[in-house]
Amino acid sequence: MRSLFIFLFLTAATGWAATEPPPAKPPVSAAESDELYDLGKSMFDRYATPEIKAQYEFPSRERWNTFATRLQQALDSNKLEDLAAFEDEAKSGLTALRMLPGYGDYADWLSQRIDYIEAAKQALHRPAPRPPGARTTRGPRPLDIPYYDLWLERIRNRPQPAQAEELIPILRAAFKAEGVPPELAWLAEVESTLDPAARSPAGAKGLFQFMPETAKAMGLSTFLPDERADAEKSARAAARYLGQLHGKFGDWPLAFAAYNAGEGRVRRLLAAHSSKTFADISAALSSETRMYVPKVCATIAVRTGVTPGKIARPRS
Repeated sequence: MRSLFIFLFLTAATGWAATEPPPAKPPVSAAESDELYDLGKSMFDRYATPEIKAQYEFPSRERWNTFATRLQQALDSNKLEDLAAFEDEAKSGLTALRMLPGYGDYADWLSQRIDYIEAAKQALHRPAPRPPGARTTRGPRPLDIPYYDLWLERIRNRPQPAQAEELIPILRAAFKAEGVPPELAWLAEVESTLDPAARSPAGAKGLFQFMPETAKAMGLSTFLPDERADAEKSARAAARYLGQLHGKFGDWPLAFAAYNAGEGRVRRLLAAHSSKTFADISAALSSETRMYVPKVCATIAVRTGVTPGKIARPRS
C-alpha cells in the first residue's frame, strides 16, 4: 500500500510560490503543522472513497514532518539531484490528488512541479554549467541560459494549453499596452498552464501566480473581487512587474529569475559573485529557479519563435 502524500505537499510547499523566495526554515510553526495534519487526516478519513483507501494509507505524523522537511530542503537547495529524488513520491501524490474531489487546482500545481523534477533528473546527465561567477571569455559573450536546450526539447512537441486561443490575445494586448514585449504573455503557461483559477498551497493565484503582497504592490485587489483571476488586469500587473525587474537587472533571464526567486536573492547572488548574468549565478540559485528560467525562455521561443536574445527591451 502506497503512502498518501497529498497533504504533505499542501503543507511543505508553502515556500514554493512564484514571486517570493523560499524561506530559510519551514514556513509554518509546529502547532500549525499539527493542525494541518489533523485537518488532512480528518478530510482523508471523511472523503476518500473505499477504493482510494484500499490503495493508499495516510502517512504517520512522523513521516509527514520528515517528508515536509526534506521537500523544503530540496526546493531551497541548488543541487538538482535533491529535487530529482522526489520523482516517485511526487507522482504518487499527483495520482492521489487526481482521485480526490476538489483538489484539481492543487493537482495542476503539483503537475507543474513534477515537470521541474523530471527536467532536473534529465539535467543530471548533461554537462554541468560553469560555477557561479566563472568567466569563459573576455568581453561580451552570447546570451547563455543553462539548460535552455533541454527545455526546448521538452516543450517543442507539447500542445498549447486548451485556453490559449481564447486568452493569449487578451494577455498579449495587455502586455503591449504596458510597453512590455507581448511574447512574454506566454509566461502564464509556465505559471498556471493558462488557468485563471490556478492556485498554489502558498496562496499564489491566477494566470501569473501572484502572491497577495506582490499583487497588492502591483495594484491588484485580492479580496472581493480577487483581481488575480482577472485575465486582463493580472496581465497588466505582470507586465508592469516584469518591466520593473528588467529595469533593475538589465536583461530578461535575470528578470525571470527575480520573478520566481525574489529580487533580493538575485541581487545578493550577483553581488556575491561579482556577476552580471543569469548564467553566472544559475548554479547558486535554487533548483526550481534554475529550471524555471530556461523553461520560460524555451516556452516563449517555441510559442512565438522569438529566442531569448531577441526579446525586445521594455518601452520606456
